[in-house]
Amino acid sequence: MSKIEQVLYSGNSHATFNHEPSLQRGEHGVLDLKLSAFDGASHAFEATELHPRAEQLFSGAWSACYISAFEGAAAQKKVALPTDYSVDIEVSIGSAGKGFCLAAQFTIRAPGLPADVIESVAHLAHQRCPYSKAVRGNIEIGLEVVTA
Repeated sequence: MSKIEQVLYSGNSHATFNHEPSLQRGEHGVLDLKLSAFDGASHAFEATELHPRAEQLFSGAWSACYISAFEGAAAQKKVALPTDYSVDIEVSIGSAGKGFCLAAQFTIRAPGLPADVIESVAHLAHQRCPYSKAVRGNIEIGLEVVTA
């Protein structure tokens, strides 16, 4: 697996379950995307730039899939998630030797839960998520858990 030597561009996504579908959060220059996952769940990607880069689109698609896998993994482990939990994914493209490669950084916010529990759920979600499976062994993936 190649590792990025110098980041050239990054794309970020912030995924939450939209508990108030009528609430719009986008401001001038950004838009809110409402996506559906294969399980029928609704996801909101808020304040996305109007002209996203490929890295942002990839992080957004991965977020939509991963947050559903995360919910399923939590249910499998019998972990009750807080209503305000979220998943942020930053996908970066950068140089690696004479070529280019991708990397991803996950930040999972789950206030009030122990970090080791969230890490366990996160790793199981990576086993379930088709996007995570597709890139396994091909790109470097980091994980940060925020419980406060």
